Amino acid sequence: MKELILSYIFFILLILISVAFLTLFERKMLSYMQLRKGPNKLGFKGLLQPISDALKLLMKEFFFLNFSNIYFFSPMIMFFLSLMLWFIYPWINQFYYINNSMIYLMLILSLMVYPILLIGWVSFCNYSILGSLRAISQMISFEVLLFLMFFMMMMMIESYNMYKFNDLQMNIKFLILLYPLYLIFLISLLIDLNRVPFDLIEGESELVSGFNIEYFSSMFVLIFLSEYMNIMFMSMLLTIMFYGLMNWSICFIFIYMSHMIFLIMIRGVLPRIRYDKLMKMCWTELLVLILMYLFFIYLFKEMILIIFN
Repeated sequence: MKELILSYIFFILLILISVAFLTLFERKMLSYMQLRKGPNKLGFKGLLQPISDALKLLMKEFFFLNFSNIYFFSPMIMFFLSLMLWFIYPWINQFYYINNSMIYLMLILSLMVYPILLIGWVSFCNYSILGSLRAISQMISFEVLLFLMFFMMMMMIESYNMYKFNDLQMNIKFLILLYPLYLIFLISLLIDLNRVPFDLIEGESELVSGFNIEYFSSMFVLIFLSEYMNIMFMSMLLTIMFYGLMNWSICFIFIYMSHMIFLIMIRGVLPRIRYDKLMKMCWTELLVLILMYLFFIYLFKEMILIIFN
């Protein structure tokens, strides 16, 4: 039991350190895309910049406002749910491996909406409420698409176990068999993670920072950590589902980093989409494509069963 607790604490520390240096990686990459240097003063080439940023945020004065306890608990719940997503990956000796990991994943993703709803509601600020409403509608639109895609992937592997992705992609990858689904999954990830061009909750011209606007110091750190942990987790999930790679091999790390680089680079390339176009794309275009693809995969599996039986 003692080893289990120590392993879990070490695992959390590794995730938090990775998030810190992911922010530095993002700032450096965007700066070079814009022909500037980025953070380069603190430490060698700016390597200590994430530590400085974290200390600056955590050392800011924290004062208690006349709000309900939900105001303080909502970022904590958001951070805790983001940590719980990582339980599905068997780390080191599989000390918390979950057999029906796909069901568990959909359960946690469906709960991620509630802390954002509470953050906007208890802030008592019109901009925060508008930002949380945008984020909730984006996440619900994404989850409808995502759960249908998960259902298709479970139809392919005929299991709820994430290890089956590795077993069934030894000869041919789902990236080749389900390439259109892979592209839709990438777009859905951008929507759920509030990344450009779907970062509508942070519209500088109308909302400034969305539901983050009333949070500061350690509360903002928890929201920030949660968002970047989700970026890392979704990149890992994409690599496992469509490439069948696990256990942190060299090939896994290369493709995993490629997905994170894509999510970062697209921020310096595309403008923000209009909100009504986003909703139209989710509910009238991508959803129709997903349902058609689901019907196609079902017919494909039935034909295979008929031929081999």
